[in-house]
Amino acid sequence: MNGTLLVIAKAPVPGRVKTRLTPAYTPKEAAALAEAALRDTLDAVLATPARRRILVLDGEPGAWLPPGLEVAPQCGGGLDARLAAAFALCGDEGPALLIGMDTPQVSPSLLTTGLEPGPGEAAFGPADDGGFWALGLGSPALHGRLVRGVPMSSPDTGAAQRERLVGAGLTVRELPTLRDVDTPDDARAVAAAAPHTRFAAALVATAGAGSGAGAR
Repeated sequence: MNGTLLVIAKAPVPGRVKTRLTPAYTPKEAAALAEAALRDTLDAVLATPARRRILVLDGEPGAWLPPGLEVAPQCGGGLDARLAAAFALCGDEGPALLIGMDTPQVSPSLLTTGLEPGPGEAAFGPADDGGFWALGLGSPALHGRLVRGVPMSSPDTGAAQRERLVGAGLTVRELPTLRDVDTPDDARAVAAAAPHTRFAAALVATAGAGSGAGAR
């Protein structure tokens, strides 16, 4: 397969990642959950046929990073600029699919489907909270600019991004809706839906530790 898989992520450092999980979880517990979600995501990426797999990282790699991935630093600016810069890493080397680290339930079959768009197509995976968990572009260097200026982290982000794609004349392939892990309720729901993931095991371990959410 000629496509590129991009994962945009933040290093799982306490106090810098998954802050919306606190105070129900301590910063250390939130970071442990973030690391588990990231590792699940990277496992799925590595199990998906692709020409390149790039982790676009805010922070430094740690022991959680498996072999087989390129690592590129995130640029500065807002999330829209960082997503556009991630797509620019691909050049015109076939389709690219970009995902985050918030959907540990993602599977290789979903990622393979997201890598299928041709030059005049896009793949779009909406999230339950109104955002999106995946964006695939048949021509990443040409169409990556379509994420710039899209208002991020709002209930209308997904609708605005999809409107951009359609307005540019792209045929949009719809991917299933997934739930991002942002809040404690999200964490419990995603773990219940994907009980065999590292994320689900980490949530159980956190509850069993008797601190943070486990004390409630």
